[in-house]
Amino acid sequence: HNALERYQLNADGSIATTFTFRKGDFDGEFRRYTPTGYVVDRQSNALWGMQFIWPIKADYRVVYLDQEYSLTVIGRQARDVFWVMSRTPEIAEQDYQRMRQLIADLGYDIDRLQRVPQNWKEVAQ
Repeated sequence: HNALERYQLNADGSIATTFTFRKGDFDGEFRRYTPTGYVVDRQSNALWGMQFIWPIKADYRVVYLDQEYSLTVIGRQARDVFWVMSRTPEIAEQDYQRMRQLIADLGYDIDRLQRVPQNWKEVAQ
């Protein structure tokens, strides 16, 4: 619940990543992960490694990014995991359906898609 991921470019070119969420429900345990991202393909900037523990870097691919940089799909080459990310807590239904089709067209298992509950009205920011 209330999942949020932030990125910040470090001086060495790595990406400081902070992923926070509430486990189970809006009042659930607060969790925070801070993996480091690394751009692998500097030409496209779409292929990353994401390191949660040293020395393992997980495959992290930007498979879709809209022109406004407001909606993206992140996936893996193995097509075992994917994320739809938005700069806003809610994704318009038309955009959500378009992302569902895109994910299916890319060969991901659409049945694994789950909406993360978001309720920022009651959360002090």
